[in-house]
Order: sequence, then C-alpha cells, then structure tokens
Amino acid sequence: MDQPLAGQVALVTGAGKGIGRAIAESFGEAGASLVLASRTASDVDTVRGALETRGTRCLAVPTDVRDDAAIDRLVARTLEVFGQIDVLVTAAGVASFGFVAESAPGAWDDMLAVNLRAVMVTCRAVLPGMLARGRGSIINVASIAAVRAIPGGAAYTATKAGVVGWSRVLADELRAGGVRVGVLMPGAVDTPLWDAIEGGPERARMLRPADVARAAVLMAALPPGATLEELRLLPAGGIL
Repeated sequence: MDQPLAGQVALVTGAGKGIGRAIAESFGEAGASLVLASRTASDVDTVRGALETRGTRCLAVPTDVRDDAAIDRLVARTLEVFGQIDVLVTAAGVASFGFVAESAPGAWDDMLAVNLRAVMVTCRAVLPGMLARGRGSIINVASIAAVRAIPGGAAYTATKAGVVGWSRVLADELRAGGVRVGVLMPGAVDTPLWDAIEGGPERARMLRPADVARAAVLMAALPPGATLEELRLLPAGGIL
C-alpha cells in the first residue's frame, strides 16, 4: 500500500469527529504518525484506539484550542514524544447561524475564538520547529462560505474568510523558509455540526468527511517542490 506520508508526524486539531477525524484516519492510512487534539477527551481516545488497531502510532492530547496555553502544551507534548511536526491540520470548528439583525454579538464569540483565533495561534506555535528544520506543511480547513455569501452565516463567513486571508499571507511569509501553507475550502459536509442546525441543505447531497480527507492528503503529500495553496472542494451537484 502506498504511504506517501510515511515517517511524517501530523498534528490534527478537531480530530475527535467529523472532518478532523476523517483527516486523521486518512493520514494514518498514508503512513503518518498522528497527534490528535480535541476538546473532548473521550472523542480523541476513541479515535486513537481505532487508529492504533490499524497500526498507526498515535498520541491523543485533549485540548481546548481557545486556550493559548493549552495549544503551547499540545505542541510541546508533540515534540516531546515525536521530536518533530511535519504537518499541521487545523480542523477544529464550530458554527451557528442567524440573521445579523436578530443576533447578539456574544453569539459570535465562540466562532471567532475557535474558527479564526485558534487557527492563528496554533499555526504560530508550530512555526519555530518547522522553520528550524526548513520544512513543514500547514493545512487550514476553512469553508466555501469564505468566498460565497450565505444569508444567516455572516459571522461564520467572517471567521472562514479570515482563515483564508491569514493563510494567504502566511504562505508568502513562510515560502522562503521551506514551510508551505494551504487552505482547504469545502462546501457543505455531512458532519455532526449539522445535527443542531435546522433548515440546512439536504445532507444526502453533501460531501462526506472522507472526501475532504482525501484532498488534505493530496495537499500534504505533494513533493517538496510543489504546493497547493488553495483548494475549493464542492459536492458534484455544485455549491449547496
């Protein structure tokens, strides 16, 4: 079996479920060792157990990405166990929807903290090691909402557009240091995120988490001389 990520260490946030879990599983199949981060310990322990039965070397680190110190501890623990971080995938995310005129600003805070600020802080935390080694890949999971207006999703869109802008600038800043940065923008994906959201798109028509994971593997497994900086992944029927 081809394992294009053999010998690499990948740190995945939001790895307890949905897109993050699917990416962790696909990276494991591609030969990477995994560090799994999620706020809920039971979730990452479940994923770790499943991956270890398949022969993947794993470390589960319960982490609230809203806490800067927790992110620093996550990176330090990864380096303590594995000695390096070759790939960072920021897949932790939350969503709530509502028209702006009917929303309270406090309802936006968690999305701003998890979807945007945590991405920025986590990227920064892995940079010293990557730049010292002269290589590394960062894949930030955004959303097609970053480039398409979705009524009721203004705050969510703002966070994801922020991730795209952050990734573009970071890619330019780090290119000369051998670290590549890409942003993955999927359309609607059938994950537990939709369980609490009424009136969303038909879930049978959505992408599956495994579809997003395959795209992430492609981005991470490119040879050193190539980089895929922005990837828009849509259901076959188009944007939902």
